[in-house]
Amino acid sequence: MSAAIHANEKPIAAKLLVIGHRGASALRPEHTLESYAKAIADGADYVEPDLVMTKDGIPVARHENEISGTTDVANHPEFASRKTTKTIDGHSVTGWFTEDFTLAELKTLRARERLPEYRSTQYDGDFQVPSFEEIIDFVATEAATRGRVIGIIPEIKHGTYFQKIGLPMEDCVLAIIVAHHYTQHAPVEIQSFEIANLRYLREKLGKIHPNVRLLQLIDDPHEQPFDVVAEGGKLNYGDMMKPTGLREISGYADAIGPNIREIIPLKADGTLGTPTSLVHDAHAAGLELHPYTFRPENHFQAKNFWQGSDPKTFNEAGSIAEIRAYLAAGIDAFFTDDPAIGRKAVDGR
Repeated sequence: MSAAIHANEKPIAAKLLVIGHRGASALRPEHTLESYAKAIADGADYVEPDLVMTKDGIPVARHENEISGTTDVANHPEFASRKTTKTIDGHSVTGWFTEDFTLAELKTLRARERLPEYRSTQYDGDFQVPSFEEIIDFVATEAATRGRVIGIIPEIKHGTYFQKIGLPMEDCVLAIIVAHHYTQHAPVEIQSFEIANLRYLREKLGKIHPNVRLLQLIDDPHEQPFDVVAEGGKLNYGDMMKPTGLREISGYADAIGPNIREIIPLKADGTLGTPTSLVHDAHAAGLELHPYTFRPENHFQAKNFWQGSDPKTFNEAGSIAEIRAYLAAGIDAFFTDDPAIGRKAVDGR
């Protein structure tokens, strides 16, 4: 479908939302209170904690339950014996895993930059791993101080895996949200790459908590949600992005979160191509689009927005231009590693 057809596509959300992806993860180690603080200071409407479980059943913010890439755990000799190999969502992974640590033990670790080949490591060793409750407390304080509401968009990571090892996350996360005064009223959007847990949460939520919405994340079209794999199903993410799949999603979720390239793909030369029909089709099904992820370095941008030839170059102008191309395609919100850039793109600065 041509770009011209979508030139006047309008978002269906009441407001275009800037989501701080793991906080301001281009500028601070991801999933730390300091990263969320920077995101909020830079104008993020929502901040995103990816959630995994500890041994004592507490949700904490890490991109993955394997933490050697985002903490200094490998430098702690007292934990050397906990290095192991596990199968996570069908993949063999070696390292240290949050479910083998109590929260108190995780608090002895310090965060580190996950993408040191592109980003500064100057804050490595400075910040702790926060729990979900700590994040809500922090966001509530920031909202009160700044006089504006700040949303929280937690992702349940590896839901099927954690259920199978006796650390189910869904009820725990929901109980924390329902119990906290701030999240009883502030906007919350729970996201997952799996389907069954979102359906379960929809049944639990009903219409009692209208401030809590659900986001179906979408991975590579040829991949499958792992809960579907575990049940021997055939559905893949490509099927889910078809009109029939989107209508099915609209029965339990409020929005989809595809990779940005599913909305405007790249051409063979790496430059930005023509919008697909996904925005139109999702809106027709009553779904918002909250794609991921815009990043400020050349490496992550379409080639026509690059500044120079170094992939590591921090390219604010290119990121703004790229985000605006997607805004013109009709997205309703977006994840960005640099919310200040996202704010400029939305506000026209």
